[in-house]
Amino acid sequence: MRFEAGRPWLVAGLRRRDGDRRSGTWTLPKGTPDPGETVEQTALREVEEETGLRVRIVAPLPSIEYTFVQGGVRIDKTVHYFLMEPVGGDLSRHDREFERVRWVRFEDAPTLLTFETERALVEAAARLLDQPAAERPLPPVAVPLHAESPAP
Repeated sequence: MRFEAGRPWLVAGLRRRDGDRRSGTWTLPKGTPDPGETVEQTALREVEEETGLRVRIVAPLPSIEYTFVQGGVRIDKTVHYFLMEPVGGDLSRHDREFERVRWVRFEDAPTLLTFETERALVEAAARLLDQPAAERPLPPVAVPLHAESPAP
């Protein structure tokens, strides 16, 4: 996340998949851990791959659990979210998993992000960032991003 004119911005990407009934989904970056990776290592790697930004983790956010069916198989997922801040990179270097990647003001996220769980997460992050600086355990710049893992 970055701040412009005192307002927080986050990065979201447009993902289109074969068989998508919609024109695509606007979502936060996420990915599956490689063997031996922690969720933190996965988040750092996936965010860089999907957005082109190198980031550092500032603080964890609540995880989200959900279930979906793919190829007739029920899949349980847990998505681990983090507040992150960019330390380098460029959005133009994002990979092909996202068709487009862009900065979005937190206040515009509810009308852009496809999934209610991610909209609620951004709202929670915004409340955290609205706390007086002396009361919040965060630096002034951070972004909600996440890594996914199979549910236990």
